[in-house]
Amino acid sequence: MDSLIDVLPAGFVRDARDLAQGERDAVNYDSFSVGLNLLSQGVRANHPVIMVPGVISTGLESWGTTNSSRQYFRKRLWGSWSMMRALVLDKEGWKRHIMLDKYTGLDPPGGIKLRAAQGFDAADFFITGYWIWNKILENLATIGYDPTNSYTAAYDWRLSYANLEVRDQYFTRLKMYIEMGVKTSNKKVVMVSHSMGSQVLFYFFHWVAAESGGQGGDSWVDDHIDSWINISGCMLGALKGLPAVLSGEMKDTAQLNAFAVYGLEKFLSREERAELFRAMPGISSMLPIGGNAVWGNSTWAPDDLPGQNVTYGNFLNFKQMNGTKEYRNLTVEDSLSYLMDTTEQWYQDQVHGSYSHGVAHTTAEVEANEKDPRKWVNPLETRLPLAPNLKIYCFYGIGKPTERSYYYRNPENPLTSLNITIDTGLTKDNIDHGVILGEGDGTVNLLSVGYMCNKGWNMHRYNPAGVKIKVYEMPHEPDRFSPRGGPNTGDHVDILGRQSLNDLILRVVGGKGDGIGENVVSEIRTYADRVKIYEEDEYAL
Repeated sequence: MDSLIDVLPAGFVRDARDLAQGERDAVNYDSFSVGLNLLSQGVRANHPVIMVPGVISTGLESWGTTNSSRQYFRKRLWGSWSMMRALVLDKEGWKRHIMLDKYTGLDPPGGIKLRAAQGFDAADFFITGYWIWNKILENLATIGYDPTNSYTAAYDWRLSYANLEVRDQYFTRLKMYIEMGVKTSNKKVVMVSHSMGSQVLFYFFHWVAAESGGQGGDSWVDDHIDSWINISGCMLGALKGLPAVLSGEMKDTAQLNAFAVYGLEKFLSREERAELFRAMPGISSMLPIGGNAVWGNSTWAPDDLPGQNVTYGNFLNFKQMNGTKEYRNLTVEDSLSYLMDTTEQWYQDQVHGSYSHGVAHTTAEVEANEKDPRKWVNPLETRLPLAPNLKIYCFYGIGKPTERSYYYRNPENPLTSLNITIDTGLTKDNIDHGVILGEGDGTVNLLSVGYMCNKGWNMHRYNPAGVKIKVYEMPHEPDRFSPRGGPNTGDHVDILGRQSLNDLILRVVGGKGDGIGENVVSEIRTYADRVKIYEEDEYAL
């Protein structure tokens, strides 16, 4: 550690120490208390539990043995101090290791080999002191969970979902872990997913039933999975994913945590960050889904507020300069087209070959899409599994300003390879350094976490088996003295330490989920009714 500090800029070390100290101050609040309280009420470990973490939270270890990789053998090049050291001392080497092959989307040539860390260590903490799943693990352990009846299904979030199976057989292994859980306990499994992990699990539901995938048939999910706890699931993507791959820009992304973002922004240019994110096809799974039907058009958006001057439907906005505009404003659909028109062919091929962002308006379309793996990540083009006994719990935070649209402009640097960059000089009203803020959990928009749970999965074509869904929203009520928001935060990542969320998780895995009521306090159902996706006539009430 001392040798690392010797090579880091003094300001960076100071900031890192401040962050780490804040983590130490926060990490101990009420450890184990939720579990102890429920234990006293008779809640015990019941269903086996499998956790699917979100994007970027899983550490990535180097397993290459060539000359360039030996110094990093079994060190984490994502999610540790080793990452920071490599960024400072061997930036080009670190980039070569972390980026996938641009054409195959698999390991780069030359023997470079990064793999997801495994076990509970994979996602309990990010960089030392920054907890992610650790509080949930503490409380699960308190009511009787241990490595024999709980498991973290960590994955390499850089890979496209299809390549998770091609390279790592991830979905085959996940199927086997679930089947083993059922066999050893004689009870169905509870799946707990967070953020992008919810998209991965939704993809798995299609894969496991498909003849071209796990060959489990339509009854497999109903036979093996009791409940799906969907925490902050970005089911319709994350709008902030588009600026990341378009121009390498992020506000301060909670998903990476302040420390990792600081490292990326301190040592990598915008061009380097854009290249990095494009060479991680998994990140592009979070490009916004649903097009203008969900996100609005040039005059309107379903989540526009009364008296709002600029509609959220204009996703990329351009100010007038000397009475004229260099570009017209772009909707989400326009922006995705612009991204495809201005990025490299290899990136376009990766996205088009892996994902789909549209809407299926008929049952016939939905059923046809079950045979197309590119559609499996999209809940507006495919359906829930045919599992009438499955229960879905949607738990997510609300009330924290979240990126909704942007002001862009021509870059100041004439030598840059980027066509446009965020207009960071613009701050007024709900615009923060060129970022127009809307509703959500600080990372994922309310429409993305809430639409399917509150409206989309009530439509017959998206939920023909009538899977039961409960929604519990958690308002962001941060403790102003805690750097992570304290026990009542609604933040996208920090919610994993929220007491009420831990209480709900333990009730579900303990077999007491039926007693959980709904709690919807945002305007999501009003916004959802305005989305231009409708029930087919024969199923409309």
